[in-house]
Amino acid sequence: MIEEKIKQIGIILPEAPKPLASYIPAIQSGNFVMTSGQIPIAGGSVKFVGKVGKDLSEEQGKEAAKLCAINCLSAIKSIIGNLDRIKRIVKLTVFVNSAEGFSAQPKVANGASDLIVEIFGDAGKHVRSAVGVSELPLNSAVEIEMIAEVN
Repeated sequence: MIEEKIKQIGIILPEAPKPLASYIPAIQSGNFVMTSGQIPIAGGSVKFVGKVGKDLSEEQGKEAAKLCAINCLSAIKSIIGNLDRIKRIVKLTVFVNSAEGFSAQPKVANGASDLIVEIFGDAGKHVRSAVGVSELPLNSAVEIEMIAEVN
């Protein structure tokens, strides 16, 4: 049902992004799957580069966060095989490459949070941190870690 819902809203899950360094995209421990930080990569390149509030608008930051969330789901799927096994999305940690003085990180993070709730309904309601940082890998605009509980 979840994978059908994703298709219905027009999202095609890519293959899990390849790691950029010495780590794995996701790991399962007990009933939880945790992702490494996922950046807004699509088609092999970073789609949102630079600082939100300077190089990119808040709206572009939200789109970057949405793409990061999609990549998190792809990483989870690479571990569990089918997203229908997700019982609940537990937590998102959202890092925003922020221009000096930019403080709308929670609004940027809503790009991911709103998508997760749209896909999973009540099981997508999660706890979250939204943090402004001075730099991210490959100068990406956003990076997200996700924790999901699975059956």
